[in-house]
Amino acid sequence: MNKTIRRASVFCLLLVLALLVRVTWVQAYQGQALADDKNNRRNLIGQYENPLGNIIVGGESITGSVKTGGKDFGYKRTYTDGPLYAPVTGFSSQAFGTSMLEGVYKNILNGSDNRLKTMMDTLTNKRAAPGNVLTTIDKGVQKAAYDALQGKQGSAVAIDPASGEILAVVNNPSFDPGRISGANDTKAWAELSADNGKAMENGALRKPQAPGSTFKLVTLAAAIENGLVTSIDQNTSVPGNYTIPGTTTKLKSEVPDEMCNNVSSRTALRLSCNNVFAEFAHKLGQDRMLKMAEKLGFNAQIDTPVRTNPPSKYPSKKMSVDQVAQTGIGQFDVQATPLQMAMVTAAIENGGKLVGPHMVSEVTDANGNVLESLKDPKTDEVMSAKTASMLQDAMRTVATEGGGKPAQVAGAEVGGKTGTAQRGVNNSQSPLAWFTSYGKAGDRQIAVAVVIENSDTDRSEIGGGRLAAPIAQKMMSAWLKK
Repeated sequence: MNKTIRRASVFCLLLVLALLVRVTWVQAYQGQALADDKNNRRNLIGQYENPLGNIIVGGESITGSVKTGGKDFGYKRTYTDGPLYAPVTGFSSQAFGTSMLEGVYKNILNGSDNRLKTMMDTLTNKRAAPGNVLTTIDKGVQKAAYDALQGKQGSAVAIDPASGEILAVVNNPSFDPGRISGANDTKAWAELSADNGKAMENGALRKPQAPGSTFKLVTLAAAIENGLVTSIDQNTSVPGNYTIPGTTTKLKSEVPDEMCNNVSSRTALRLSCNNVFAEFAHKLGQDRMLKMAEKLGFNAQIDTPVRTNPPSKYPSKKMSVDQVAQTGIGQFDVQATPLQMAMVTAAIENGGKLVGPHMVSEVTDANGNVLESLKDPKTDEVMSAKTASMLQDAMRTVATEGGGKPAQVAGAEVGGKTGTAQRGVNNSQSPLAWFTSYGKAGDRQIAVAVVIENSDTDRSEIGGGRLAAPIAQKMMSAWLKK
């Protein structure tokens, strides 16, 4: 063999060896990474190769699967009462991914979670039978809120204060997730994405807005906890003709100044006297207000397990004295979701203890074996039982004598707080109408928060008592009279 042939043979041998090394590297070391890559279409096809597991409400599936008849995807997701439960389920789309519980528990629902695999599944590398997600949502409360919100743009949340179970998460407008579950639903996606995707916006969990006077519950809690208020019936010495500290601006309330002059905390909450709560915040200062707000969940992402992102907010950056005063009435840069305000009320009703809010009770495999339980959530004491009792007392006055009267439920104890929050430059947009309340009867209790962003109500008639309280009443009634 001459030298040229020998060299060519060695070169070819090196090429073969290099190819073998590369193939071994890809298969042995990079194979799993490539298999798991989000851009690997085989994974997406595998997710919908078989029927998906289901999301359960009240023992019944609110999701399903149907054969597509297509080449790539064997099944696609279906929804029962899609718009009603969309804020809970989110969507599972072959073209646009997943959201809400469909996203959080994607691997459970499509059978790829390792906890679902049997020994045989592991040996054969077969996708396991999918699991199910059991929610804490109550059908009656969810439906009551959804029906009551029709004709309005807004959101509502209900919580069982004792257990932390979320009983309802409702938005209007809503959408049918089934419209975008297929691989070719681009037209429906474009329609739902119009108007900044308002239809798919989860305002109940992920849209913090100015809470207005409902935040006065946080301010009063801080005032009591820090000894500024020792009795809700003691006069506060705050003048009705009140100037915001550090400014020459008069702070008005919904009622004439004389009605809010040197009133008690109980009366101030019932009449929603801005002067009293602005002065409380001013005297407490930013640090003590911030501490109380954060105990109640502000400035923290909450996993329900759907994450509240962005979180509700109480400003942590240094504020001027006038800005701190404004936070006392739920304005300046304070922002909250209905979930957050329901948490505040739940802690008050539950004797000062805040139980972690959650909308899932258990995650199971196909045979009902529990893989994950959320039935024992974390509980924090965020205020003393005495403080909570004083707040309940003041809230009952709002519901029996004040703007919260429309929230009364026959045979139940109800306490509430109304709120109207300014929006836009120079209050150019329609105000937000808020209401948060608790109700209890027998061994049942519930905390609710409702916000109305837009309705056909004349601007002069917009208020939490008129618009939001009747919705809260229907939600509480559906639970307490069950």
